[in-house]
Amino acid sequence: MNGQELTTFRADLNTICPHTAHRVTITVCALQGRSPSQDRYNGDPMKQAKKTTNREVASTRSGALVKSERLLTKSEFLGLAEVPAEVEWFANIKNERTRRAYKIDVGNFVRFAGIEKPVEFRIVARSHVIAWRKNLEERALGASTIRRRLSALSSLFQYLCESNAVALNPVMGVARPGEGANEGKTPALGDHEARQLLDSPSPDTLKGQRDRAILSVLLYHGLRADELCSLNVRDIQSRRGVPHLRVHGKGDKIRFVPLHPGSAELIEIYLETAGHRAEKNAFLFQPVKNNVTGILSKRLNQKSVYRNIVHHYAKSAGVQIEGLCTHALRATAATNALDNNADIAKVQEWLGHSNISTTRLYDRRKTRPEESPTFKVSY
Repeated sequence: MNGQELTTFRADLNTICPHTAHRVTITVCALQGRSPSQDRYNGDPMKQAKKTTNREVASTRSGALVKSERLLTKSEFLGLAEVPAEVEWFANIKNERTRRAYKIDVGNFVRFAGIEKPVEFRIVARSHVIAWRKNLEERALGASTIRRRLSALSSLFQYLCESNAVALNPVMGVARPGEGANEGKTPALGDHEARQLLDSPSPDTLKGQRDRAILSVLLYHGLRADELCSLNVRDIQSRRGVPHLRVHGKGDKIRFVPLHPGSAELIEIYLETAGHRAEKNAFLFQPVKNNVTGILSKRLNQKSVYRNIVHHYAKSAGVQIEGLCTHALRATAATNALDNNADIAKVQEWLGHSNISTTRLYDRRKTRPEESPTFKVSY
């Protein structure tokens, strides 16, 4: 790239991002063994010669002449300047549901901003993001939905920054809607309701034994539905003499959760009846019947866990809670552990939360109904 080509390239890039244009000038000059000042003084050889002489003298006085060190080849530099395709970013999101939601969220911003080419991500400013947030608020979307959409866009720009495709993340510094109450919206069962749910499946049938073990794992270990369905027989492991569950969490994170003795006993009874204890690579919890293909050696479906287990037994046990879902059993486990004075940092690790603020949503110790002043009033 000669001086004229560099000047034209820098002028075009300067209209998109002045900061990036300056960095490009420095890098291209380094690749060519020149300094940025050499480019600036092309029009005046005398000034350049004087500048070079002064620099060489200063370098000689310090003990050595400093030579430019080429860190990138020209092809590598030009490759870094390309905006990565969205598919690369989506490929880094392992959870299918998160990937689907984030794709919808980012697509919403792309349509709002009128972005037609990947290169246009370079000129997105914080003002564009703020305008988008205002548009979402005017559409009366929930605070959690707006926070998720901003998080999705921030995740994309963070990836582009790490790939040297953009200079900064315009979502950083954009205010997000508050959490509202310091309590999660997922309902938690009371102790007596949890006990009714655990005792509801029949202990005399294969399905009942499996379902008792599943409900016990959910209520005593706080697993997500996907984590439960992903368990293999080999994921029951002994660590320092104590049985553990090897849990495959979000983002391919692995955590080891001590296995509750009651759950261990129920799992053992189920495996003895089901007959696949020796199959280490088999899914721990499997269907008991398959009217379509007849194949039973496959993982359970998350929807069937809710429909055929959580909802089914809650209804039969007379547990009526608005918003009851599989995740409510996770909320119940977390709330119960905190109520019984478990350390919140340990609960965070136990649940696989990246941020302790998420764990705090399950901390309902300050809102216990039995401690309300309502029950202190006496006339």
